[in-house]
Amino acid sequence: MSEFDGQATELCIDYRFLTCRTGCFVKKGAILGWMMWDPAQVVPIFSFFSSLESSVPVHETGDTSYVQFQENRGFYNLAWGPVMTPDTTAPSYWLNWRFLLCATWILIAMAGPALLIWRYEGNKNSKKGTSGETQEAAGCSYKGEAWGTCLKIIHPIWLLGYRIVAFCTMLALLLADSIIHSAGIFIYYTQWTFTLVTVYFGLATLLSLYGCLHHCHEVIHDKNRSVGTEERGSCVAPKLEEYADVPSTTISLNQYDESGRQTASLWEYTLQIMFQMCAGAVALTDSVFWLVLYPFFTAKDFRLGFLVVCMHSVNAVFLLGETILNSLRFPFFRIAYFLLWTCVFVVFQWTLHAFVSMRWPYPFLELSSPYAPLWYLSVGLLHLPCFGIFALIFKIKKLLLIKMMTK
Repeated sequence: MSEFDGQATELCIDYRFLTCRTGCFVKKGAILGWMMWDPAQVVPIFSFFSSLESSVPVHETGDTSYVQFQENRGFYNLAWGPVMTPDTTAPSYWLNWRFLLCATWILIAMAGPALLIWRYEGNKNSKKGTSGETQEAAGCSYKGEAWGTCLKIIHPIWLLGYRIVAFCTMLALLLADSIIHSAGIFIYYTQWTFTLVTVYFGLATLLSLYGCLHHCHEVIHDKNRSVGTEERGSCVAPKLEEYADVPSTTISLNQYDESGRQTASLWEYTLQIMFQMCAGAVALTDSVFWLVLYPFFTAKDFRLGFLVVCMHSVNAVFLLGETILNSLRFPFFRIAYFLLWTCVFVVFQWTLHAFVSMRWPYPFLELSSPYAPLWYLSVGLLHLPCFGIFALIFKIKKLLLIKMMTK
């Protein structure tokens, strides 16, 4: 077997919804499975064969032929190797102890966060601290925090400009990725996360624009009021209630001086929740790719493409800058939304594979392995340090800003 015949090519077209990156192996003219796959890119398998030369190197081992090839467009270097792909639509694939145990993990991961959200989200009841001081509820959020900056000297318009640049850049990368690799790219968690961060910056841009207009209106109002006061010759200090609706662009870290402030609107709450979802999802996506998939699940001659690098780095860079600039809060209980986000992705993959027999986008989602429950549990526990990374960054930011205030 020195070249692809019509039967092999036709068979590949039958499997056009499946993708590969490190190659396939052929046994008696039938494709049986794929060795590895690209965690970030999706290219229909028939496009590989349509761009191949008529003669390709083949390695014969008994009755199995191993095909080695390279995709001509330069996105990948491919190698050969055997891995069986089970039929995910078969009842036996799901009716076993492995899936039962994995489903138990997912149910726990959904029930626990739901309880946290019910317990803390939107709870405005203050509590007494150990020193007798009143502490704010964990889920409280106030008007102006969605567009305010961490320091008073930084005007909100700078945050608006940053968010516009981040949104436009990420939207351009997402569109380029989907156009080059088709809509099938969205079966990956990477693209889910990248889309979530893009939507976040889009909503943040709109709220920042509203906040800047509101801020300018308040400045003009304050100037007119001060002029009127000077004309009357009085120097009466304004009351606190007059500034209840003015968005704060100061540090907003003192948890005891914000009584009387107007609570955040629904869209501001949504932005706050999305921000913390993005923080955990970005940390999980990029850390798994750079620390697990890239060093251990890619061929030695694999070349990183521009889009692959961007999809696993640009989101983290922009979100880190957003964390430094904004005045949003970071209560740890909102890890619940991050967990639910991942659970929705897993349930989506289960539903898709139950009706369509196709490879899994990530090796640790494969349910046929006896280690599947351990994989699911390990990835679930990985959510804690991934979310904790941004929580630690926020704590460091808080301490640094407090030191700046005291000087």
